[in-house]
Amino acid sequence: MADKQIVPTFFEVFNNRDLAKMANLLHADAEFFFPKTQPLIGKERILKFLGILFRQYPQLSFTIQRVIQQGEWAAVHWTNQGFNRRKEAYQNEGVTILEFQNAKINYISDFFKNTELF
Repeated sequence: MADKQIVPTFFEVFNNRDLAKMANLLHADAEFFFPKTQPLIGKERILKFLGILFRQYPQLSFTIQRVIQQGEWAAVHWTNQGFNRRKEAYQNEGVTILEFQNAKINYISDFFKNTELF
């Protein structure tokens, strides 16, 4: 998969909550930096965290607003909306920084406006 295809694929897989496909996108030693959490190092820890996030937000959909890509790095401006497990509406806006290596993601760092719910 070419680097330019990874970004839309990553968000499509995230929106579909497909952890098996997500596993295929990540390097074994990928790093994920998410607000108000300790760094998540390794594909298995990232997938476990995403499983928990999906339970907390059973409906959450991301829309890519724009992508800035330079070499093996991309900054993705996104908006999202959905509901948490208590059926409370949720929406947010942020940027995800991705680094690719050998057509897989090896670095993810999220920055978003509303961190109150986490």
